[in-house]
Amino acid sequence: MTLRLTIDERRWQAHVDEVRTSVTGLTPVVKGNGYGIGRAALSERALAWSRVLVMGTVHEALQHRRIADEQVLVLTPAVRPVALPAWVVPTVGRPEHLDAVAGHRGAVAVKLRSSMNRYGTDPEGLAALLGLIDERARPVHAALLHLPLPGVREGPAGGGHIDGLLDEVEAWLPHVPVKVPVSVSHVDATAMATLRERHPDRTFQVRLGTALWHGDKSFLQVQADVIDVHPVRAGARVGYRATTVAGDGTLVMVGAGSSHGIAPLDGGRSPFHFRRARIALVEAPHMHTSMCWVPQGQPAPEVGDWVDVQRPLIAVTADEVVWS
Repeated sequence: MTLRLTIDERRWQAHVDEVRTSVTGLTPVVKGNGYGIGRAALSERALAWSRVLVMGTVHEALQHRRIADEQVLVLTPAVRPVALPAWVVPTVGRPEHLDAVAGHRGAVAVKLRSSMNRYGTDPEGLAALLGLIDERARPVHAALLHLPLPGVREGPAGGGHIDGLLDEVEAWLPHVPVKVPVSVSHVDATAMATLRERHPDRTFQVRLGTALWHGDKSFLQVQADVIDVHPVRAGARVGYRATTVAGDGTLVMVGAGSSHGIAPLDGGRSPFHFRRARIALVEAPHMHTSMCWVPQGQPAPEVGDWVDVQRPLIAVTADEVVWS
């Protein structure tokens, strides 16, 4: 049983190179499961052109095997005490976050609360937080702003998403010292160029993950192999939940399940396709196997065939990553 991610390396790398050269001040994000490709693989490739990697948690940073002199910026604040090497840059959004990394002697990043309203300081609390950081003689790596996804909201004057994001970034600038770089997410090259043109005295950075690694999904293919197939009659009861089969056909055991992050899609739809036709799930995927059913008269895969898998790569763990 195998869940396989195949990447057209030449086309994928051309896309990555195009993005990274078009966005000045880009820092690559390699958090979570490494966007399905793996943090180690993405880190190695990103370090060919960046000395900073962005990860999601202090745990991911501590699992990173340092390759050169790179820094690892951690996006999610820690709330419990943790010992970090100086090359890890933790993020703090309130005094409690700073206390959690009290023994750390490297730089820290400051989280600014955006319209997402997750975590981070508000404008009134920023000066006090910067004061605490200064008292502890800690350099500030950057001020981080995590913006909403494109298309989520309009600007205050109805000028569209980009205008709204620029307004949000610019609303923070009077509160952030000029010497502190401002790092933003979900902003494209055009918006960044506008910010730099309007504020030439500022240093802006942009964090990209999805747009960098997954900007064109045509280079990526997720598949699972078929472990077993056998005929089944209408009314038979099969699977963990003794589900009744709707009609005569073929049971197909796909070699990927919940341990890989495979789950039904919205509305309970199956994530599996064979010859561009969706294969129905008999029951929810379980651990390493998903039980499917193909009605009699429709093409059914055979043992060893590959079926296509429709799942977000940030949610799956592939057994194999094949660079083709």
